[in-house]
Amino acid sequence: MYVRAYLRASTEEQDALRARKQLEQFAEERGLTIAAWYIENESGASLARPELFRLLGDCLPGDVLLVEQVDRLSRLNTVDWQRLKRTIADQGVRVVALDLPTSWMMMEHGDELTARMMDALNSMMLDMLAAIARKDYSDRRRRQAEGIAKAKSEGRYRGRPADTERHDLISDMIKRGMTWSQVAKATGASRSTISRVLNNQ
Repeated sequence: MYVRAYLRASTEEQDALRARKQLEQFAEERGLTIAAWYIENESGASLARPELFRLLGDCLPGDVLLVEQVDRLSRLNTVDWQRLKRTIADQGVRVVALDLPTSWMMMEHGDELTARMMDALNSMMLDMLAAIARKDYSDRRRRQAEGIAKAKSEGRYRGRPADTERHDLISDMIKRGMTWSQVAKATGASRSTISRVLNNQ
């Protein structure tokens, strides 16, 4: 069994590494070592998350996907959440989240009956927390849209200025033949940002 840790933040301005120490401590307290880290700055409301799917592709049956909170794994709508759950199940991966104590037993090897009961309970709790995370995301988006609409009506909305210097750098690196992975590593930009820069040229 390998423990693979997934760290995610929604935007480039947020620190995806924020929870690393908590995950390390959690694993250490259980005598386990985190075999690999998968880190990205992408929205949890989107399935377009290369690092998450690289993690799942690296997993063997019985491996653990360790996250700080379920919302790091999913703020997905129902259809996309079911797709992700199917992928996780097909890979035989066990999801363990620090905010979901019922999942902690998934790191232990018990008898078959206990394992199946805990798997069913954990699946139900994951569904509940994923639904709550989606509602929180939708509520925040609605409040944000209302705030922007109000600011626009009052002539106060200017939007977020683009980081033109970094965008120019990304464009130049791509033109020089660098891969998206190399550009992302050098600039700290997410793949969605690189795509946006290229589409706006």
